[in-house]
Amino acid sequence: MFRLDDQVAIITGSGSPKGIGKEIALTFAKQGAKLVIADLNKEGVDEVVNEIENQGGVAFGIELDVTNKVSVDNMIESVMDHYGKIDILVNNAGISQKVTVEDMTLTDMQKIFTVNMFGLFLTTQAVLKPMKSQNYGRIVSLSSVSGKRGGGVFGGAHYSASKAAVLGFSKNLAREVSSHGITVNCVAPGLVNTDIWKSLPEDEAKKVIATIPSGRPGETQEIATTIAFLSSKEASYITGEDIDINGGSHMD
Repeated sequence: MFRLDDQVAIITGSGSPKGIGKEIALTFAKQGAKLVIADLNKEGVDEVVNEIENQGGVAFGIELDVTNKVSVDNMIESVMDHYGKIDILVNNAGISQKVTVEDMTLTDMQKIFTVNMFGLFLTTQAVLKPMKSQNYGRIVSLSSVSGKRGGGVFGGAHYSASKAAVLGFSKNLAREVSSHGITVNCVAPGLVNTDIWKSLPEDEAKKVIATIPSGRPGETQEIATTIAFLSSKEASYITGEDIDINGGSHMD
């Protein structure tokens, strides 16, 4: 169960050497998916593709700027030429910034939304035509606990707002495309064990952990496994949903 054999999956923001996107890509490859590693970091893209291929998986890489429509459209054309279809899109690309509202500039707000929401819109819109043509598709977007409870460990109000926008956008889209066999869901991770978390001073880290009932940060594999399930054929009756992955730090 929950295999992704021969499913073509685009993972945006998957070229970071230690990010959630890479873990998603590696997990999908182990489940039999054919991967598209898409990221601004061309060197990172090549490294992830090589790692997948060395493990016996199938992948090719694309240097992608999610905020640029031409770049997104070129990616879709390349994927269709290479694989002939698109089954899964995981909107993982995103940025953050820790700043108070008082110190925030309009440019800060625009930068966060341009990547986290407008870039997600462009990639999502671009896959709808090929998905509709085959009457099948899976779209999974990364929101955040910050977008649900208003703030978290990292990021400012603009980050929280952008991740809340992802939730509203996805729920509306789910209503639009469900009749075409396309599901649209979100995951909302809490604190995850990445380099950003490891950079926190020990006293600040202890305060954060004290707010998590599970008593630890999540692992990238735990995020990736949930996304793999939502991307599977078995999850065909789940759409417009947002799954919390936060160890109990936020419950709704």
